[in-house]
Amino acid sequence: MKNVKNNRQRQINDIVSIVKLSSLLLIGIIFCKEFAENGSLILYSTHSYYTLSVLFVPLLILILIYCGWSFSTKNSYEDIPNKIEISLFIVLFSLVTFICGVNQSEYKLLFLFIIITTTIQSGMKQGFIVSGVSSIIVLSMDILMQPNAVINVNFENDLILAGVFILTAWPLGFYVKVEGEHIKKLEELINVDGLTELYNHRYFYDTLLEKIKIGKRDDKPVSMIFIDIDYFKQYNDTHGHQKGDYILKKIGGIIKSAVRKDDIAARYGGEEFAIVLPNTDEGQAMDIAEKLRKEIEVTYFEGEENQPGGKITASIGVSIYPDKAKNDIELIKSADDALYRAKFFNKNRVEAYTSILDEIKKNIDEKDIELVASIKTLISVINAKDKYTYGHIERVVVYSRMMVEKLKLNEKDSKILIYGAYMHDIGKINISKDILLKKMKLTDLEWEELKQHPENGVEIIKSVESLQDIIPLILSHHERYDGNGYPNNLKGEEIPYLARVLTVIDSFDAMTSNRPYNNRKTYEEGILEIEQCIGTQFDPEIARIFIEVIKSNEGVSFYESIKMNEMKI
Repeated sequence: MKNVKNNRQRQINDIVSIVKLSSLLLIGIIFCKEFAENGSLILYSTHSYYTLSVLFVPLLILILIYCGWSFSTKNSYEDIPNKIEISLFIVLFSLVTFICGVNQSEYKLLFLFIIITTTIQSGMKQGFIVSGVSSIIVLSMDILMQPNAVINVNFENDLILAGVFILTAWPLGFYVKVEGEHIKKLEELINVDGLTELYNHRYFYDTLLEKIKIGKRDDKPVSMIFIDIDYFKQYNDTHGHQKGDYILKKIGGIIKSAVRKDDIAARYGGEEFAIVLPNTDEGQAMDIAEKLRKEIEVTYFEGEENQPGGKITASIGVSIYPDKAKNDIELIKSADDALYRAKFFNKNRVEAYTSILDEIKKNIDEKDIELVASIKTLISVINAKDKYTYGHIERVVVYSRMMVEKLKLNEKDSKILIYGAYMHDIGKINISKDILLKKMKLTDLEWEELKQHPENGVEIIKSVESLQDIIPLILSHHERYDGNGYPNNLKGEEIPYLARVLTVIDSFDAMTSNRPYNNRKTYEEGILEIEQCIGTQFDPEIARIFIEVIKSNEGVSFYESIKMNEMKI
């Protein structure tokens, strides 16, 4: 619709430019006629050449300048240049009228050219102004030329002409206004979601690209918020799609009332919403997102008592350009990643996008950057195969950051633990989707295949020289303290220290997350199981420290934990 509107405006501007150009040519004809009739243009006379030079050379230059300006700018008129152009035409038409008889001139109708073109191009208000100015000029000439006349015939006649000027601008302006309102209505039908009255998916994409371009030009940030209604399918299944539409419409209203004037709120699809926030940093976006989350949580929705937790809630992800995304596609993806993180962290929360890969890139050799980018692609493939793995990796990274702080690890070991947490399951790329998502107990053959993922992971990263230090974590994160783990049956302190830390973290998250083959445990049940496995599966000292970390950080969001535990690595 935007392209159609631009094309229409371009066509109108082309027509207007041609009309104005024609009026300039008409002025040239008028001058020729006027001076020819007065005998001023005698062929080959010196005086005729002088007259031509004085009158027609500037006019020709004016015509050429107007042609060049009008069409080289692709008719993208701005307010001030357009007003200057209108003023110049009024002055020119006034000059023609003055030279060709002043109050008795038959060329006063020339003002209709600028009245019509201005009204078409700028609307009724500008048309009235130009018609009013034109009328004042014409009537002033009548009064100035016959100041003491008892009956000023020219003035009386030109009052009718002034009425014609006004009446030309009025209906034409009214038509332009009606057409503009009609186009605006069509735009709303095309760009606005009929249910929520927010913008639709297509308009969201078009506007996002435009805001990114403006942000790049002005060196300003552009933030994005993704919102997803928690357990919406369950609500739909319980109450029906009509009630589901009621939820969508009501939340759409909450979003619409919360966004600022320049923000773009849209229904992204299904139960997802998106907001583009120009000139907004991450902190401001997080505040707006948290305000929205709370507003949705405290609002009463019919039937919400049957939802988990007895409330309708929303999970929200936040990202920002250019700090965390280089273009519009990356901004959408990063905000979506943050949303997934919020969904995996028990929902009803706000999370900001963070990328471990960005940290890794800052701290590895330049020659290895492409290899690390390839590793990220592999992890994305794993995420697509198994959404549990995605959430698991993110949570294990969070717990690792917390342990870095608690254990007071040095800078090198901090990097190794966090990077190892990010890549510890990369070997699952070679495990079939059927095994990863199987809800029943694995067969012996399937179990043996799954147990190969630590060694597969080592094979993938061993060529990256900068990541050699994390190989022991990838290889040994399934070893047990009692020696009954895999792949090498290491025991006690034979297992690398950071691998023992990662084992506790990895196991706890596996217990407290929904997986295809078992139901999640509560944090309390997970802590209890860690305690029961001290000395058998887990290093006793590390396990006890981890329990302290979990108890002290329970309920803290991912974003908050990053801000509190972020290391300069």
